[in-house]
Amino acid sequence: MNFKKLLFITLALSLTLVNAKDTNTTEPEPTRLESFTKLQKVISAVELYYVDDVKLDKIINKTIAGLMSELDAHSAYMDKKAYKSMKVSMKGEFGGLGIVIGMRDGVLTIISPIDDTPAKKAGVKAGDIILKIKDQSTLKMTIDEAVSIMRGKAGTPIDITIVRKGENKPIKIDIVRGIIKIKSVHAKTIGDDVLYLRVSSFDNNVAKHLTKFINKYKKTTKGIVLDLRNNPGGSLDQAIKAVDIFVDSGVIVSQKGKTKTDDSSYSASKNTTLTKVPMVVLVNGGSASASEIVSGALQDAKRAIIIGENTFGKGSVQMLLPITDDKKEAIKITIAKYYLPSGRSIQAKGIIPDISSFPGVVPNSKDDEFKIKEKDLKKHLEIELEKVDGKKEIKKESKKDDKKLVITKEEIFKDNQLKTGLDVLKALILTNK
Repeated sequence: MNFKKLLFITLALSLTLVNAKDTNTTEPEPTRLESFTKLQKVISAVELYYVDDVKLDKIINKTIAGLMSELDAHSAYMDKKAYKSMKVSMKGEFGGLGIVIGMRDGVLTIISPIDDTPAKKAGVKAGDIILKIKDQSTLKMTIDEAVSIMRGKAGTPIDITIVRKGENKPIKIDIVRGIIKIKSVHAKTIGDDVLYLRVSSFDNNVAKHLTKFINKYKKTTKGIVLDLRNNPGGSLDQAIKAVDIFVDSGVIVSQKGKTKTDDSSYSASKNTTLTKVPMVVLVNGGSASASEIVSGALQDAKRAIIIGENTFGKGSVQMLLPITDDKKEAIKITIAKYYLPSGRSIQAKGIIPDISSFPGVVPNSKDDEFKIKEKDLKKHLEIELEKVDGKKEIKKESKKDDKKLVITKEEIFKDNQLKTGLDVLKALILTNK
């Protein structure tokens, strides 16, 4: 046996013995001093040897940013610009696209486009993966970095490249930034006895507006459709108050953190319950956070039938902590997770609807087709009559504002999930008599 071969076998045997020793012995945890010393050595090495001249303050900021991004998708470091931008957005008006984004499976994903915003009008959809913003790849981009790029002066253009399920190649979408004003609650009627409540986000006025609309239509309402589709969430307090309007007892939601001091539970009260009429809740993949708490709590309380698609699955609680004396920089850190009354967690699982229903147009029966054609025919005959008589038939019409507050049959048949919800609600109303 030659020397080289003998040396190789000896080394291999030594490594095997070392590895065996490592697996059988547990190394002691480093002390806090040792850990801090290691961090200090790395920072000093970067400051001394890194090829470019990087100031200590920037090294520290990058260290903090790296730490926060490694914790989870929702924890983040906010420098002065990012923190200021976030505080502006919390006021409910800012320049931007009108989308809510999050991390799903490690990639930047659109949770939902906000109603009546440039992004919604441009065709952005919940579940779209953002591949590029302008010419920048998002593969190593944090949520806050992406938000800071997309925000900007109203009227300025920007493009995003998205990957969409079912499409063969990425889609480039051109958008012109606008002033994003979020009106959180809309109310409409369907027929004579159904109240449709659309909640687009949980800002600080949701419970107040829901109370106003429920009281306004209370005498005629026999059933409620609560639409939480593409609702990215918002205030926990408002989510709790929203559930409390429909539920008169029991736990609404609880949160559990690292220590007992972070644990809390919120229950319903009879004093704030406004209605007990049958209800359905519409959800989809863009329903997240606070909207998942509302739909999940109503589902657990057997107060509503949940209809639509699986929700996003964001069930964690973040807290903002300023980290400088002037309070211009902060960290956003996850401190707890939400749990529904049944004890289940929303995180990464979301709410599974009681009845699955997919978006799209409702297939019309022959009878429905005839009704639409009949309406079109009457319009055509009215125009022909005007040509002959030289005058237009005067109709008694409701005010424009009233028209906006009513959902027509045509609109219902364009929304399969709403149609499914109405069919279920009508059955609930009949059994409730």
